[in-house]
Amino acid sequence: MQTEIGSKRGSTEHIPPMSTAPAGFSIERDLPAGFAAFYRPLHDAFTGRQQAAIAERKRVLEASIAGKKPAYPAPSAAQGDWRIDLPAWCADQRNQMTGPADDHELGVKMLNSGAPGVMIDLEDSMANEFSRTLLGIDNTVAMYYGELTYVDQKRGGTVGINPSSTVLWTRVRGLHLSQAGIYDEPTSASLFDLALLAYKLDFSRLKHPLAIYIPKSESAQEAFWWRDVFVAVAKAKGLADPHAIKAMALVEAFPMAYACEEFAYRLRDHLLALDLGRWDYMASLIHFNLEDPAWVLPDRNTIPHDVPFFQNLRERIPEVCHRHGMLAIGGMTALFPDRSNPELNARALAVLEQDKRNEAQALFDGAWTGHPDQNAIAVAQFPDPNQGFRRKPNANATPDLRPSVTGVGEHTERGTREAVRTAIRYRHGYLSGNGASLLDGYMEDLATDRIYRLMIAQRIRHGMHSAADVTRFFDEELARLLAEPQAQAPGEAEKFREARRQSEAMISLGFHDPI
Repeated sequence: MQTEIGSKRGSTEHIPPMSTAPAGFSIERDLPAGFAAFYRPLHDAFTGRQQAAIAERKRVLEASIAGKKPAYPAPSAAQGDWRIDLPAWCADQRNQMTGPADDHELGVKMLNSGAPGVMIDLEDSMANEFSRTLLGIDNTVAMYYGELTYVDQKRGGTVGINPSSTVLWTRVRGLHLSQAGIYDEPTSASLFDLALLAYKLDFSRLKHPLAIYIPKSESAQEAFWWRDVFVAVAKAKGLADPHAIKAMALVEAFPMAYACEEFAYRLRDHLLALDLGRWDYMASLIHFNLEDPAWVLPDRNTIPHDVPFFQNLRERIPEVCHRHGMLAIGGMTALFPDRSNPELNARALAVLEQDKRNEAQALFDGAWTGHPDQNAIAVAQFPDPNQGFRRKPNANATPDLRPSVTGVGEHTERGTREAVRTAIRYRHGYLSGNGASLLDGYMEDLATDRIYRLMIAQRIRHGMHSAADVTRFFDEELARLLAEPQAQAPGEAEKFREARRQSEAMISLGFHDPI
């Protein structure tokens, strides 16, 4: 996490720091032999450009909050008749299981779920800590080779990965993140993750090209950074094809929703799909419209899955993708099944089916899930192997991406308190090393944590609650959490208090950027 924003507005004592290698770390000694020489030219070429992109993002955000909103770009070659050739190995992505790369058991279960695709995550579902990043990359290499295992505590024995045609994607950390402790100055976290993964992999052992998920992009210009990085890493690795590394890109920032076709055009030698990352997109919508009293979003769990600000983007993404021969992938359903709770389990699977059917009707080719029990239902909602690049008659490729939210959902104190409680509980899990936590049946990660913190900030800004009210909510919800059995274990009470301090500090300091 970057600390610059907080340092401009007040103390960063309770703000999570940038991921930092431990004291005494040496890239020459502590990473694979030869990686230091492999990585230094990449860092020199691309970290400065990454920092410039971060500065430009801040400028665009400040302009939006001042009233100059993102908009569709002027017509260009990006809207022309160019097409990619979608490879056969990724033609079926009707469901992509997603989960943290540092979890051995989940990694094996995802790959054994029967899902057409698996997205191995080094970003939002992992705590952004250096040791976990290294563990995640090691696990990712083992997953690519089919060698990852876990010990089954319930049944006994070691469980490994079954042979399958599942396509593996790796989501590296986003362009907004830096990694400290490698050199005297920070390096790009995206670059570090990709370079170390590529360096460790024996490409001759891969059943399909290295496939990367690009997160958190905010402009078409950033596509050039990724294009040039992919080519440079392939060259440094000694690959004959400069376009050997392939990618999908998430549309999860408000400006990127307007720029996604330009982004795809600029990255067309590598890009195979666009994906609606709806939870970060919801957070970004709040952030870029923070000053607008007409855009105070309702309680998160009262927002319907087919709300216009999602549906309009669901119309745009398949139209853009299918026009150019790419896949369109939908989002994650947050409500998770639970076999121990039949009522919740049935509700979660029914919500999943409705949600994925809606995405299929919008002409998405597939979507995300996070639990193996969701795979069969998700896959069944989409045509096999994909939509065949179908396009809706008279589809609008440039719909209104900022439709009114009047009349959507509820705005309640109860909803704010639930956001406060979830923010504390999520941060408590994060301090325990968990980037994603199942809370009240919903899978919460860094994206949904960001939604809750932004919703609270927005409600303070527009007078729904005072800052003192929110402090009281934090105090009272913390007290309730401290009275629960979980907080009685040694060290847990203080961890909950620290989670409460960090969560409110990020809100009060205006620290809303994604971690």
